[in-house]
Amino acid sequence: MDDFARYIGPGEVKLERLLPAPMERVWAFLTESDKRGTWLARGKMDLRVGGEVEHIFDHATLSPTPETVPEKYEKYCGESRMLGHITAIDPPRLLAYSWAEGEAPDSEVTFELEAAGDKTRLTVTHRKLPDRQTMVGVSGGWHTHIGIMIQVLEGKTPPPFWATYMPLEDVYEKRLP
Repeated sequence: MDDFARYIGPGEVKLERLLPAPMERVWAFLTESDKRGTWLARGKMDLRVGGEVEHIFDHATLSPTPETVPEKYEKYCGESRMLGHITAIDPPRLLAYSWAEGEAPDSEVTFELEAAGDKTRLTVTHRKLPDRQTMVGVSGGWHTHIGIMIQVLEGKTPPPFWATYMPLEDVYEKRLP
């Protein structure tokens, strides 16, 4: 399994990873605010179709290592919020919700979990992305966030978000058509 997200169609990328935890634990890291806040964003999640999903991002809280936010991403310094709504749910195997960011129309992210012994195969698919630049950013973002979740699941201290993300942005710029 390649660690990199891949282009699977217009406006659509997919990332697959084998996570070092059973499905129920990974499900908790997707749905419970305190656990999700260690690798992505905290916030309420009403676990039913149509239920609201709140993400309160603060990348500086994902690692104890201080870092400077790159100039081009200064708007993401501190807290930023995103609201979406659950479009599909089948605990602990499937979670999908709309992703409302900025002025662009909503995209949709789907998390699929499959047991693999004492581990979990996680597939993240992000659809309805408006353009290639967004696909590059989203691919690097999921790559970084899922990598941080793996570090947290293993009981390790994750690296700072931006120091990890920025080199990946360059890699995805070359990898995605």
